Amino acid sequence: MEDAVSRSSVESSSTNDDYVVVNGEPKLKITGDINDLNDEVSQSSKKMTSTLTPSSSLGADPQSPISSVDNVFPSSQSTGAIGEDPVSGDNNRGKGRSMSLPGVTDEGYTTFNGVTYLGCALVNAPRSEVEIYRNMSILNEQSKQAIPIELYVPRTSEGNVRTNGVVRLVDPGTDTDIACYKIHRILFCARGPSDSEEKMCFAFTCSHGDNPDSAIFQCHVFRCELQEAVAKILYSFATSFRRLPKSIGRSTSSISEAEVTAIFSVNLEFKEDDGKGSYSTCPKDKNIFKFRCDYDKKIVISVTQTGNKELRIERCFGLLLSPGRNVKDGDMHLIEMNSMGYSSDGRTYSISGNWEISEECFKVLDTETPKDTRVFLTVAVDLVICGIQEPVRFAIETKAKIFPHNERFWYFTKKPHQEQFFVKLKLNCGSRMPKTETDAPDVVQYEVVEVQSQTQIDRQKAGMSLQGLKHHRQMSEGVQSPQDDDESDGDEPLLSGSGVVSKEVTDDNLLEAWHEVLVKWHQNLSQRPKQVQQLAKKGIPEALRGEVWQLLAGCHDNSELMEAYRILITKESPMESVIQRDINRTFPAHAFFKQSGGLGQDSLYRISKAYSVYDEEIGYVQGLSFLAAALLLHMPEEQAFSVLVKICFDYELRDLFKQGFEVLHLKFYQLERLMQDLTGDLYEHFMEMGLEIHMFASQWFLTLFTAKFPLFLVFHILDLFLCEGKDVIFNVAIALLKMSRKDLLALDFEGILKYFRVHMPKKYRTEEAARELMAAAVSAKVTSKKLKKYEKEYITMKEQEMQQEDPIERMERENKRLLEDNMRLEQENDDLAHELVDSKLTLKSELDEVQDQNKEMKTDLTKHKKLLKDTQEEKHRLEVENQQVKEMCRKELERLETENSRNTVIVTDYKQICTQLSERLEKQQTAHREELSRIKILVKSCEACSKMFDADGKVNLPEPKIDPEKMNPKIVDLQQQVRELELELAQTKLALVESECKTQDLTHSLHAAVSEIQASKNTWFTKTLNSIKEVANTHTGKKEPKD
Repeated sequence: MEDAVSRSSVESSSTNDDYVVVNGEPKLKITGDINDLNDEVSQSSKKMTSTLTPSSSLGADPQSPISSVDNVFPSSQSTGAIGEDPVSGDNNRGKGRSMSLPGVTDEGYTTFNGVTYLGCALVNAPRSEVEIYRNMSILNEQSKQAIPIELYVPRTSEGNVRTNGVVRLVDPGTDTDIACYKIHRILFCARGPSDSEEKMCFAFTCSHGDNPDSAIFQCHVFRCELQEAVAKILYSFATSFRRLPKSIGRSTSSISEAEVTAIFSVNLEFKEDDGKGSYSTCPKDKNIFKFRCDYDKKIVISVTQTGNKELRIERCFGLLLSPGRNVKDGDMHLIEMNSMGYSSDGRTYSISGNWEISEECFKVLDTETPKDTRVFLTVAVDLVICGIQEPVRFAIETKAKIFPHNERFWYFTKKPHQEQFFVKLKLNCGSRMPKTETDAPDVVQYEVVEVQSQTQIDRQKAGMSLQGLKHHRQMSEGVQSPQDDDESDGDEPLLSGSGVVSKEVTDDNLLEAWHEVLVKWHQNLSQRPKQVQQLAKKGIPEALRGEVWQLLAGCHDNSELMEAYRILITKESPMESVIQRDINRTFPAHAFFKQSGGLGQDSLYRISKAYSVYDEEIGYVQGLSFLAAALLLHMPEEQAFSVLVKICFDYELRDLFKQGFEVLHLKFYQLERLMQDLTGDLYEHFMEMGLEIHMFASQWFLTLFTAKFPLFLVFHILDLFLCEGKDVIFNVAIALLKMSRKDLLALDFEGILKYFRVHMPKKYRTEEAARELMAAAVSAKVTSKKLKKYEKEYITMKEQEMQQEDPIERMERENKRLLEDNMRLEQENDDLAHELVDSKLTLKSELDEVQDQNKEMKTDLTKHKKLLKDTQEEKHRLEVENQQVKEMCRKELERLETENSRNTVIVTDYKQICTQLSERLEKQQTAHREELSRIKILVKSCEACSKMFDADGKVNLPEPKIDPEKMNPKIVDLQQQVRELELELAQTKLALVESECKTQDLTHSLHAAVSEIQASKNTWFTKTLNSIKEVANTHTGKKEPKD
């Protein structure tokens, strides 16, 4: 983010005639005042000069300006001979001299020894002193790996074959380049503060990258062994951006060289901040830009070379702006540039810069201007052009009106302000002519003799140059009245297309009324709103004319005519040569149609040619080109052609050119009768002078007043013509005659014709006069009933003339007309025959294509039929499989339900058996415990037997010694039975445990089966089976009634 220091512009230095300060982008900025540098360098140079040996001057002439320190470093900012050694005139490198002292080499460099390169760092604000000082301090502290170098600073930024305008860092040991930096990429130079550790340091920032988007900025820091050398180095950088004086290097002998002229076309455009992060184009009307207060702006300049001498622009050194005109170079203010470079086609060089309107020097351009006033401003651009010794400045003077901050503009043109410059060049002495087009661009070949703009040339031709104005200050600068213009123009008629129509509308109510009408009209295009006629009488706003004219003509969205136009312009017309001849004579006073081969004439040629092909009966006639030109000024070609066709056919304009102009003669008779009724004295005067209506009114009818009258009046007439119809021509004609009645009555035959040709059109060059005429036309008493009456009179008169005419002459004339019609019909027949043949050939070709397509479609149909059959078979197979799967699923479901029922019964029985066994086991255990307790009680009651139990109640029997012989067999049997019973009891207990385990397992299995059954009921398979069941039950239910 740049701070205030980095954003400040370089002030223009006050230079004399021999020196020019070149401001470039990237532009050089040096901290401190250059006057202080001059004084410091001068003082240090005087001290050093006293310590030098006489050999260091190498025999310099004491009288020469080089040996004089005072002449080398003048106190003003206009420096002396650039590149001269400020200490001596030594042209050798002189490695043995004092450290950090400058010397001039034979290669055009100023050399500094004893300089150490401390390193570089990336910076975001390349013109910020704060950031430069911070990096200088860091790199000075971390200078363990500093590199000793020799610094070579070029004497000029332009360079020559050897220097090429670069700063070189050279290894003093090997004399090889360590690094090189182009001088025009160095943006900022700074020296260390004198009261800090960096007082012997200096730094410069340099841009790297091909375009502003990819550019990075580096800060390079250096340290000198002598503090005095820092000022010399900064002064050398400052002088690098100045050119050599004209007196140096110029031979006193005059060598006549051939002069050449390079022509450049410069377009100027202003853009305003729209508050949304982007810029919108400033409106322009009558070559006056419209600005709004308190908005920052952007200046965009495009330079294109149009002459035969091709010169390539190397870079832009500065974009400048100043209020006023005839501004001196020192009063121009530098604008910070955004970008510069050639466009993608390589022909146009574009420069853009930000104009901060808040700066004090631009206050007059940010102050609202009073009504009917404007301010002048001058924009200049300095360009370095390959092959030209010095930068070329193109200065454009233009006008602007400043509006309030919240002003809204209803219309603005996208056309930029254009100025053409002629640069007269002369081969420089000592330079060689380029042998080829690819000759080295850095060779200075030409010097600028003169730079003139087209405006200056026009002023000189008209006697309006600055020198002429100095001798004629007594002449009034006010706007001349129309009467004065008539006298100054003499007998020259007004050129067609004259006058400027403003797109401003001061009546906001009128705009609001048109807005409401257009909204309503677009909702129903078939019905014209009632307010249109009344609004059209006041004149349609210029910004809306294109749209309203199309709506009035009924072709707002006529795609058929627009498509037909695109086809018609590709066809040939037999009238092309006539059209081309008339194009140059149509609206020659209008800038859009002025240039031969320009966009306007090309569009007009295409429309005229297309109509001549479209309307074969009429073809091309002169009057149509003027009407087409008026339409082209308000809409694109296709739409203008559509409106032209509607006017000719729907408004019956083409009828005026048919059948020997019979309809036109009828119009003349009607106008004559209107004059007889409404302006009787003028009619009688014309009759006395022998003046007939067709002598002055033919162009009125055939061109709708577009050929001679100013554009403001022409457009208003077309408003009424399209709104009310063809009879409006009579209203305007009567109004013209009434308003010029006194002048016409005082003139003779020749004077009347001259008045119609010259003075009448000039009378309505002001908008007030034109509005007064149209008001008179609207109020003229011309009714359709009256015109119908005159038409009947004309027809009756013609019939009487035919009856009185010799039958032979009438038949001859009729025969001639029929022959012409026959020839025309034969021509049309031939054209139709050619079209028929072409149509047959086209139809034959199309038929072959259709047959081929039909064959391909039949093949595709056969393939699709086969595919359909296979698909149907596959479908039938899948249906059978589906039925089988359903049946299988039904049977499986029944089996699973039966097995589930059986398992349920088994589980129930098993539970019952287990329950019974458990109850039986508990009863036996209870009986056994009771029996055991009884036996223990009986045993304990016996003294002999009680010894068998210990204190804990456990049985403690001694091992019996039984004599088998003495044993009772019954006892043995009983013992055997007891053992069997015990074994049976143990087996029963084991079976009981096993039964419990099985019962538990079966319980788990039962729960799992129940859960699985419940889950299976919710699956899609279960749902499918249920649907199958329902269908089966339905079919079963249907069959049972039949049974």
